[in-house]
Amino acid sequence: MSHLAPLIADLALILICAGIMTLLFKKLKQPLVLGYVVAGFLASPHMAYTPSVMDTANIQTWADIGVIFLLFALGLEFSFKKIVKVGGAAIIAACTIIFCMILLGVAVGTAFGWKRMDCIFLGGMIAMSSTTIIYKAFDDLGMRKKKFTGLVLSVLILEDILAIVLMVMLSTMAVSHNFEGTEMLGSIAKLLFFLILWFVVGIYLIPVLLKKCRKLMSEETLLIVSLGLCFGMVVLAAHTGFSAAFGAFIMGSILAETVEAESIERLVKPVKDLFGAIFFVSVGMMVDPLMIVEYAGPIVVITLAVIVGQSLFGTLGVLLAGQPLKTAMQCGFSLTQIGEFAFIIASLGVSLHVTSHFLYPIVVAVSVITTFLTPYMIRFAEPASNFVDTHLPERWQKFLLHYASGSQTVNHESLWKKLIFALLRITVVYSIVSVAVIAIAFRFLVPFFKGNLPGIWGSLLSALVIVLFISPFLRAIMIKKNHSVEFVTLWRDSRGNRAPLVATIVLRILLAVSFVMFVIAGLFKLSVGLVFGVAVLLVIVMILSRQLKRQSIMIERTFFQNLRSRDMRAEYLGEKKPEYAGRLLSRDLHLTDYEIPGESAWAGKTLAELNFGKRYGVHVVSILRGRRRINIPGASVRLFPLDKIQVIATDEELNVFGEEMNKLSMIAADAVEKSEMILRQLRIDANSPFLGKTLKDAGIREKYHCLIVGVERGGETLHAPDVHEPFVEEDVVWIVGENVDVYKLVGENDENVDL
Repeated sequence: MSHLAPLIADLALILICAGIMTLLFKKLKQPLVLGYVVAGFLASPHMAYTPSVMDTANIQTWADIGVIFLLFALGLEFSFKKIVKVGGAAIIAACTIIFCMILLGVAVGTAFGWKRMDCIFLGGMIAMSSTTIIYKAFDDLGMRKKKFTGLVLSVLILEDILAIVLMVMLSTMAVSHNFEGTEMLGSIAKLLFFLILWFVVGIYLIPVLLKKCRKLMSEETLLIVSLGLCFGMVVLAAHTGFSAAFGAFIMGSILAETVEAESIERLVKPVKDLFGAIFFVSVGMMVDPLMIVEYAGPIVVITLAVIVGQSLFGTLGVLLAGQPLKTAMQCGFSLTQIGEFAFIIASLGVSLHVTSHFLYPIVVAVSVITTFLTPYMIRFAEPASNFVDTHLPERWQKFLLHYASGSQTVNHESLWKKLIFALLRITVVYSIVSVAVIAIAFRFLVPFFKGNLPGIWGSLLSALVIVLFISPFLRAIMIKKNHSVEFVTLWRDSRGNRAPLVATIVLRILLAVSFVMFVIAGLFKLSVGLVFGVAVLLVIVMILSRQLKRQSIMIERTFFQNLRSRDMRAEYLGEKKPEYAGRLLSRDLHLTDYEIPGESAWAGKTLAELNFGKRYGVHVVSILRGRRRINIPGASVRLFPLDKIQVIATDEELNVFGEEMNKLSMIAADAVEKSEMILRQLRIDANSPFLGKTLKDAGIREKYHCLIVGVERGGETLHAPDVHEPFVEEDVVWIVGENVDVYKLVGENDENVDL
């Protein structure tokens, strides 16, 4: 009998238990995550009545891979552009919930006398609601279309990204054991630096790579390439002091902006499901029943803290965001559970050896209890809000109503605010890229040049290469937005604006000079004045160089094209409306899609013949035909069945247009009878008008819209007609056509028709 490795036997046991539990929990209509946890409990050494896993160390390695895939998949579903779209209400609510719940967790842990790191990690675990569980609860209760659920899902998006930030901060605190403000600020600055750097560089390079290799990309190669990029970023994140999960999430969010995002997500899903199942099973394996009994009191208290805290702080956060009381309570009551991120943060504490052994099973028990209570809490939100609304003092009701309505007014940003924000964004991003280029060059390039070139030549070549690489970014810092609409308007509006505007230019030029000075001073031993003079001269050359201008514009254009490539593809295929559609609303115009039905009378006609603009006031902007898009179609373009047309008009004009389309698409009452096809025989006799004529000369198809499918002559069998052979007497002609046309044809030869 061959020897079987313990890992294979352990995987067999884990997957069998997981398979049975998923079937059971699917039948009970409960989240599969809980089924995996229960499967892990059954397969753990703590369960004496079932087979147990033998090699827990290897299983833990696979569980770590599961965390990587879970965060990679989460990144694929996430987009940094979503943060902009979720709105201020979700940002205020999410930040309020997380901050208050962390404080609550620390307070509860401190009350039990636990260690400081246990208290901090507990706060992080109970601060994040479970996206998976809430999605499923909304689906089961049929609430996905309700207004408040959109806000809840936006809060969950922000909680996911903030959970990544929290994991990085917890890792830093665990490693350094330093809780000072300066240490935390340094960690946050490092996090933001690498986050911006990796995202900018990734968006610039990776879509270009995938586009160049698209013809070589089968599903297999796309999966391997995407997983290679994922684990490459995991290694890079680990080398820079971040967690593997953080690197996986960053690469997923970068790939989420590419046109291949949906394909990658579909290909990665089975792998993610497999390793994710192993991770959640490993969570259940760490649950000790005796420990749960021992810590029953803290479990109950923490469960109540999650339910009450999330309900209270969730409601408070949404209220602060300016939403009505009922909506706020519905959102708060929907967030009363913990799930995936609680397990991941708990695993992080265990792997870093900074949390106590009892914390993991406590959090798992709390997650199980709160998950089962989630549907009931969501249902309880509406009666609870009605109760509070009826018992709330009238003065408070008026205040909340006034606050909610007042916060929804639109505040137009000033030109100064827009300009300063744009300048800060440009300066920060390009400065980070420049710092990264200089750091990499001094780490690898400078030693190579100095080691291979004698004397001062190595330093000269190093300086030249570094300055050339950073010059497009420095030029962008100095010149961008100097001719923008905001800058020009402020300059012309008031003389008092000119000094601050000039100051923004001078400060950015000085920043560019500082970068060049740093490079020169790091390579040559020169006086400060000489270094400053050389740096100023090089910066002037950068400003005047047309080649650098074109290069800087091209770099930025490529970046934004890559960033918008997924949206551009969706717009091209008609899956998303163009950006300009939103601007039409202020002018009472709308961009709407209509599909030309196959039976429509408009099908087959040109736009000139249809003349939509004159007849209905509707203008065709684009025609979507399969995977092809025709923008601004000319008058000679013909519409075909199932074409999707995008038109611009007012509400009234679109209503009239839609009604007319429906009328022309309706089937006439007698259309079915008229279109019935029949087969008849026509005998050629001496008086027949077709005698002696060929099929071509007879004009049966052109005049009568009928088709001759066969001819019988003498004793011969039915054969296909010959267009050049004339009809002879006693020929039997088989005719197919619509009812009316056939009877019109044979009516001239009634006596010779075989029905």
